[in-house]
Amino acid sequence: MANTRPQKVAEQIRIELSQLLARDVHDPGIGFITLTKVSVTPDLQLARVYYTSLGDENRLRETGKALHRALPFLRRQIAQRVRLRRVPEIEFCYDKSVAQHDRVEQILQELKAEADARPPAPDADAPHDESKD
Repeated sequence: MANTRPQKVAEQIRIELSQLLARDVHDPGIGFITLTKVSVTPDLQLARVYYTSLGDENRLRETGKALHRALPFLRRQIAQRVRLRRVPEIEFCYDKSVAQHDRVEQILQELKAEADARPPAPDADAPHDESKD
């Protein structure tokens, strides 16, 4: 039961931040991002916000900078919208797991394509005539 409070706070912060980023933050550097997860420390002092974004390395860097610029505004808004004694510090972290998942999926598709292109292997279950050896 002690673990549910940080999870509830994390989910509420994720919902509010998603709405704020979609409606109220007009920094073109942010672009299209998705908040994948928010984790809050048990003492509710730090909220790590994991996000994904489309684009190359340079675009991801720009998104990180824009999120950092918007941080004071976002934190003030969270203070007004989420009922907490003290608003946690917010830390944005790029979520690499989605990109890694996409890469694994791409590799698996390439392996399947190679396997489909290869001629079928001799049947290993077929009876083997040892007298010919």
